[in-house]
Amino acid sequence: MLETCLENVRKTVPLVHNITNYVTVNDVANILLACGGSPIMSDEPDDVEDITSICGGLNINLGTLNKRSIEGMFRAGKKAQECHHVLLLDPVGVGASKLRTETAFRLMEALSFTAIRGNISEIKTLALGSGTTKGVDADVADAVTEENLDSAVSFVKNFAAAHGCVIAVTGAIDLVADAQKCYVIRNGRAEMGKITGTGCQLSGMMTAYLTANKDHPLEAAAAAVCAMGLAGEIAWDHMLEGDGNSTYRNRIIDAIYNMDAKTLKEGARYEVR
Repeated sequence: MLETCLENVRKTVPLVHNITNYVTVNDVANILLACGGSPIMSDEPDDVEDITSICGGLNINLGTLNKRSIEGMFRAGKKAQECHHVLLLDPVGVGASKLRTETAFRLMEALSFTAIRGNISEIKTLALGSGTTKGVDADVADAVTEENLDSAVSFVKNFAAAHGCVIAVTGAIDLVADAQKCYVIRNGRAEMGKITGTGCQLSGMMTAYLTANKDHPLEAAAAAVCAMGLAGEIAWDHMLEGDGNSTYRNRIIDAIYNMDAKTLKEGARYEVR
């Protein structure tokens, strides 16, 4: 099923509207092109409703939000919801400031997201402040490990159930869950953390996968996470002496560009709980 999700992106070329941060906007556009999608970037409030109406998915990223872009997020989100489009929230840095934390909660109250993707600290922050989730399990730490995996899986499933969407927690071990099922994914390289924007790229690519596979959101999100992690592994295998994180970033994009269903099927490492 994960390989089919990849192929559907190539076949349908989903158009994705990104309100994302200016640190990584170019890389998000390139990863979308590489995976078979098509990107549009716009955060101007007077522009976003028209733009999102012609797309199939909306990726909202809080990385470098400002008052203008926040207005754009709400206006685009409302239009996307009216059009029954895919919506993804990437709550970058939620908990680090009052503005981004309050913005994340307001967006979650106003919009029905198809998926929320973040690291475990960001997802925990959303859960702690949620009106429907009374905190998190005491043994869910700020890193998903083999030792706390059972409690982390339970936590992510419960959070997905509370909000009626797919939750993707990315880190050394990735968790992608709905209320009933969780993909535990072990693809990726620690060196991916040395590149600014791999998470932002994944959110853009995940929106494309969700848009191309609207009837299978859990599998689509899991396929995107596996593909990104596997791309990190393939890219690292192609590094040469003298290469650094700039080259690594480009090789990851190249690995996504060249990835096919067979490569994903053979390289994806996951279990379902």
